[in-house]
Amino acid sequence: MKLPSFFRRSPRRLFVFGLDCAAPELVFERWRDDLPTLSRLMRQGYWGRLRSCIPAITVPAWSVMLSSRDPGVLGIYGFRNRADTSYDRMVTATSEHVRAPRVWDYLSEAGKRSIVIGVPQTFPVKPLNGLLISDFLTPGRHSPFSYPPQFKEEVLRIAPDYEFDVPDFRTDDKAYLLDQIYAMTNARFKVVDALIAREKWDFFIVMEIGVDRIHHGFWSHHDPQHLRYQAGNPYERAIHDYYVHLDRKLGEWLAVLPKDTIVLVVSDHGAQRMDGGVCLNEWLWREGYLSLRQIPETGKLVTLEQLSAQGAVDWSRTLAWGSGGYYGRVFLNVKGREPQGVIAPADYEAVRDALAAKLAAIPDHRGRPMRTRVFKPQDIYQQVNGVAPDLIVYFNDLFWRSVGSLGHGAIHTFSNDTGPDDCNHAEDGLFIWHDPRRPGDGQQIEGAQIMDIAPSILRALGVDIPPVMQGHARF
Repeated sequence: MKLPSFFRRSPRRLFVFGLDCAAPELVFERWRDDLPTLSRLMRQGYWGRLRSCIPAITVPAWSVMLSSRDPGVLGIYGFRNRADTSYDRMVTATSEHVRAPRVWDYLSEAGKRSIVIGVPQTFPVKPLNGLLISDFLTPGRHSPFSYPPQFKEEVLRIAPDYEFDVPDFRTDDKAYLLDQIYAMTNARFKVVDALIAREKWDFFIVMEIGVDRIHHGFWSHHDPQHLRYQAGNPYERAIHDYYVHLDRKLGEWLAVLPKDTIVLVVSDHGAQRMDGGVCLNEWLWREGYLSLRQIPETGKLVTLEQLSAQGAVDWSRTLAWGSGGYYGRVFLNVKGREPQGVIAPADYEAVRDALAAKLAAIPDHRGRPMRTRVFKPQDIYQQVNGVAPDLIVYFNDLFWRSVGSLGHGAIHTFSNDTGPDDCNHAEDGLFIWHDPRRPGDGQQIEGAQIMDIAPSILRALGVDIPPVMQGHARF
């Protein structure tokens, strides 16, 4: 693959390989010897753990990373957020909800050209100086997924089977899932291959969601500490082999990139086994915070939204309700804020503190204490915009998830109400930074956090760091 002549005379370029959910323990420790490309970048650069935002989840983490603004400033607290202070209006956080500029916006203003592929919260697409293919929230190939719009035709010419996500990735059909992950990843890589070689760019980022999908689908198959692990199972090396595949492809890209290209490999959060789930709304109901007119039948799972639509939730007597997911979100029913609020504003903090203490004290299924942490948005964010949860809950340091449905007949569960899932997110993602003009000696950097990435990119490309950014250039 021969590079165009402009690569040999243009200024610095920075290439980012984003790996959603990539686990530092796997790259830095367990499989380091099996990942020669990543290992070489580590030896010749800087690397370390990257503390994610709260919540440590794809949306909003990638927008936090690339804007250097925290979730409260962005007003984005998960994939779905309260649209207002009513009880049932939730909206998916698309690009329309990201109002802070991200790296490529600043670079466009500076006259630099970007290629952006697969970065979360880029659908619907918005203009930039360069090319863009939107993210896993894109409905499908029929959608206007590119900028400029006509670029879509070129993408589908290169990869007619281009997929934005794995269809139905929560499945017990592991053979199907593995095939789909590789098909999606390889189609995306075909497009990257073509664009690296022929396009002029200063900043190139490709984000691969397949890492997240293979973790959630196969973690129990490779982790001996997982409750469902069986030694010698046919998918014991599935995650390992996928990491090797990614490492090999990165090596191919590095072989054709200009030798002075800065390379950043980064993940938004990590991964770890899931030990179980806390049925949050079931617990709130049993503790008297959530008032139901109709008690769900055990074994017939029902969501709170369904119960509310049936008129089975007595909001006039409800103090709090929750939302499920990899972390818990709890909302208080405040007088003058919610339509049928019952908590007087003067009592708000006392009720919130008492509830936070009770949530933190929930034991596991055997009565043992869990390392649960409960956060108040006002304590962890620079600002609190939008309609934030009143409490954010990490059950047992995210080894347990939050389950929002009712009808489990218990507070603890070992199945996922949204489909098969093997792992939860971990707070630490990873970064590897390699700059051929400023080679490192394999130094491990301590204390880096997700909002440090955007200012580091801008400084490396000679663009002033906006004072509103909350992170710091680290590399």
